[in-house]
Amino acid sequence: MLSDLQLSVSLTGKKKAVLYLSTAMHPPYNKIIKNKKGDIAMKDVVMLTGAGQIGMAIARRTGYGKKIIVADNREKNARSIAETMTSAGFDAIAEHVDISSRDSVMRLIEKAVSLGRLTTFINAAGVSPSQASIETILAVDLYGTAMLLEEVGKVISEGGAGVTISSQSGHRLPALGEAVDEELALTPADSLLKLDVLRPENIRDSLHAYQLAKRCNVKRVMAEAVKWGERGARINSISPGIIVTPLAVDEFNGPRGNFYKDMFARCPAGRPGTADEIANVAELLLSDRASFITGADILADGGATASWYYGPLRPKA
Repeated sequence: MLSDLQLSVSLTGKKKAVLYLSTAMHPPYNKIIKNKKGDIAMKDVVMLTGAGQIGMAIARRTGYGKKIIVADNREKNARSIAETMTSAGFDAIAEHVDISSRDSVMRLIEKAVSLGRLTTFINAAGVSPSQASIETILAVDLYGTAMLLEEVGKVISEGGAGVTISSQSGHRLPALGEAVDEELALTPADSLLKLDVLRPENIRDSLHAYQLAKRCNVKRVMAEAVKWGERGARINSISPGIIVTPLAVDEFNGPRGNFYKDMFARCPAGRPGTADEIANVAELLLSDRASFITGADILADGGATASWYYGPLRPKA
């Protein structure tokens, strides 16, 4: 059985590279590009945290020709997404990460940068109000995201870009005031949970915790965009509305199920969204076409927030 294939590839019409495909390796191939001098060009790396439908949809649009790390706290989920992508021709591997643990995140980042240039970061990790306690939501969705943005921002390559998935829910939280917004944006990640606004006794329930986490996500992206910009990189967030994923199905069947069903039924779009529609936005934000967009949050919710403030979904006084 032939174990290695050698192909000559033209680069910019002048130089040639040699592409080696080793069928003996797993994933099914390992790609090494050498120029005529024999120098090895390391691959660009995509790091995805959160092995779900939205994260995979984004990685499929941005990860071709790159090394993709699919990381999740549930290793089974990471392996499943990595195997699905590998079988579709992507170069993907699975890793474990607990984004509420700095040590775990640092191990993942170390792995990523050992494989090549970290050029793309996708954070789609998180828990939902129907799945988790106040403490877990704050640890994962709030602290975990803030810490990830801090650490990835220290190693992202020049010209790189990242996107983190927030939520429309944060847009329904009343204004917290300039002082609190600044605390959420600028407080070092390891001190965030000591803020008065984030003390469990000041949080009504898991939904309130989730909204605070997502408001914090948007503020952290704004602050981190300044630091990422010093490295020539960009970071943005997307706040999806109701997207049909296994996570959303939990919400539909949970105590707030009727609320969410009514929300997408009476929003301007008249339906829930799909993971691919969020990936369409992320694909733009992670591309050079969005080179002037950083520190921004894109609300992609079918108009639900607009209806919440100014339409039929507006709460009755």
